[in-house]
Amino acid sequence: MELIDLILLACSLANPTACHEYHVLFESAGSLQSCTMRAQPYLAQWVGEHPNFRVARWHCAWPNQEDEKI
Repeated sequence: MELIDLILLACSLANPTACHEYHVLFESAGSLQSCTMRAQPYLAQWVGEHPNFRVARWHCAWPNQEDEKI
């Protein structure tokens, strides 16, 4: 099992221009593509725990590789 980083951009409902990036790590035996198919429950849980935000967009990445420049 490897960790996958679900990276989401969430915006405040009270101030839609106030957006921040959040990272949710979870274990997966699959690829980044499988993460995109399996991410919905994690997104739903995050929204349930943060009712004053909406998820504007999201993607999956391997931890620590998001900042690497190619």
